[in-house]
Amino acid sequence: MQRTLQPELLDSLPPHHPDALHNRRDLRLTNRIIGSHRWFERALPPWLRSGDLALELGAGTGELGLQLARAGLAVDGLDLWPRPDEWPPARAWHVADLRDFADYDRYAAVFGNLIFHQFSDADLATLGEKLARTARVIAACEPARRRFSQLLYRTFGPLFGANHVSLHDAHVSIAAGFRGGELPQALGLDAAKWTVHRTTTALGLYRMIAVRRA
Repeated sequence: MQRTLQPELLDSLPPHHPDALHNRRDLRLTNRIIGSHRWFERALPPWLRSGDLALELGAGTGELGLQLARAGLAVDGLDLWPRPDEWPPARAWHVADLRDFADYDRYAAVFGNLIFHQFSDADLATLGEKLARTARVIAACEPARRRFSQLLYRTFGPLFGANHVSLHDAHVSIAAGFRGGELPQALGLDAAKWTVHRTTTALGLYRMIAVRRA
């Protein structure tokens, strides 16, 4: 199964479109089931130092960042969507394309949940080059690319009310997901400079945390 990128329907919808709102509801439930937010809450803090800032790519509605803030992390958000009403006043929210963002050097940790798979290998290489200059930690939860996961979501998604946007986007997201060392390789993370930890869960989540070697 080759990695393939197709447009996601959510990207064509305004933030407050009813289908987009329903999709965000489906994503919240999916993240709860697969445990991606809980993993970030466990995985990031051990690698951060006092005073470190973290940046969430594709922060969306800010739910993951808010959870990490409650756990004591200083998290800013970056997304094309507007700043959520609930976002802490003291924390920055950057409305920007992650490919064009110019202030990565402010952040010791950069992470994203279900965002890296939306970009081509060429885009990931450009992003990785930027992050590798100053970031000390890069973390990601992404779809593991496998047909069984597509079948699983197509079968069980309708049972918990997933709408047509969620069913379509889950299918194409999984097709654009990662296996093995593909994500760190696409980001250009040199094994001599980075220690990379990767796992794939039974529920189809590809987890990566890369830490710059001292």
